[in-house]
Amino acid sequence: MDLPKNGIVVTGANGQLGRALLTELAAQSHSEIRALVRSERARETIEDLALVPAPEIRIVDYTSPKQMQEALGDAGCVIHLVGIIKEMPGTRYVEAHEQTCHALALASGRAGIERMVYLSILGSSTASKNDCLASKGRAEALLLDDRVPATVIRVPMVIGGDDPASYSLRKQAQGPSLRLIGGGRTLQQPIDARDVVRAVIAACTRQPGRDLSLDAGGPECLSQRNLVLRAARLWSNEPKIRTMPLGLARFGVSCLDRLLPNPPITRAMFDILQHDDRVDTDRFCETLGIELTPLDTTLSDHIGPESKPTQ
Repeated sequence: MDLPKNGIVVTGANGQLGRALLTELAAQSHSEIRALVRSERARETIEDLALVPAPEIRIVDYTSPKQMQEALGDAGCVIHLVGIIKEMPGTRYVEAHEQTCHALALASGRAGIERMVYLSILGSSTASKNDCLASKGRAEALLLDDRVPATVIRVPMVIGGDDPASYSLRKQAQGPSLRLIGGGRTLQQPIDARDVVRAVIAACTRQPGRDLSLDAGGPECLSQRNLVLRAARLWSNEPKIRTMPLGLARFGVSCLDRLLPNPPITRAMFDILQHDDRVDTDRFCETLGIELTPLDTTLSDHIGPESKPTQ
């Protein structure tokens, strides 16, 4: 695939998808790649990949327009992967989403970037009552309202690697029993991490000069219960599923959120995980020219006994 002539900058490059993206770009022999991270430890995470050709790595403050402009240099496209679904002490949604996108928009305009690509969350909207999704929606608006053309890709649960979602599903598939909130009725439409990477790369060059906002999803929409059972069959397992009442679970999460400075799960995160995902993927696939990986292939490659979690 032909990339912008002046190369690509990837923010949040040390994350799960960032590392997968860098690995794919290296496999395609793209040399004009710059990876932006926030710390020396994050730099080492990318260096440990031993990619050939190796990306240029820079440590920056994502909220600083000046540092971002210097880091973008003369690149043609920037892929923005920075984001969180859980707030922690010192890391808030407004900083991780809105302030980073504000800095990126300013820096991209000054640096002459041809296109910005932003990975968001399915369900994001400025009108959302969920703090995370509303913040993501405001961040999207900052980029889509900017003079540099932007592509926003909203993704649901992503399967692939040792991210929390994949790890949890792999563990659930092997257990003798588990308790699912509401019996696992929540609808999910998981997408293969490799499809996300292909979509992001394709978005760098598709329909130049136009703003795009795309809802992504996998090829099948099914309940959480059926997803777990489908994955469990790969392990020749039939876990006994018990139900945890939704109201009781939400009450417990609310208590933890109020009492603990850094709870294991927040109310905003809980509501995202319990959000029904159902999206028509035709526009997403046609616009970016990609084909979705069948769910059974995704589960076999990333969740089943033969799976080999990526870096």
